[in-house]
Amino acid sequence: MANVATHLRTTPAHDAAGTVLTAAEIAALALSLAHLGAGPQAATARRALHSLLDNAGHDDVVAATLATLTAPLDASTADRARVIAAAVTEHRVVRLCYGDAGANVTIREVEPVTCLVHRDHWYLVGWCRMRRGVRAFRFDRILAVESTGLPSRPRRADRYLPFQRRTAHAA
Repeated sequence: MANVATHLRTTPAHDAAGTVLTAAEIAALALSLAHLGAGPQAATARRALHSLLDNAGHDDVVAATLATLTAPLDASTADRARVIAAAVTEHRVVRLCYGDAGANVTIREVEPVTCLVHRDHWYLVGWCRMRRGVRAFRFDRILAVESTGLPSRPRRADRYLPFQRRTAHAA
């Protein structure tokens, strides 16, 4: 799974001061913007992020991902995104009612790590307790989400983003 943030490793994003933004920082900014709604401040912030990431020479995947990254979410998905964003920030386990691509519905407890965008979809990336491994959950397939209030193990987001070099350390 590709995402804008990891593609920018070859063409780094810089803020106004010229500081390079990491993939995890870009994902956090995008998630924060995703659920702001359609007001004038949100639109201005999305234009700023788009300008920051809009370097010439993007392939079709990156262009589609950038469009999704800077578009507002529909109201119900934005509500779920708020719960997920809070859980990522607070290191809290979430309980998902999740429908997979085959329309199989499961209830899963997930230790959220970060969120990312790939082409037309937002994903929650985290440690799935049911599968005992890292999984990506498409926002539009998350039917319901709630915080369990249980603490999750803090995990470095850069170790959970696709196409990152792995170190010998466990997450």
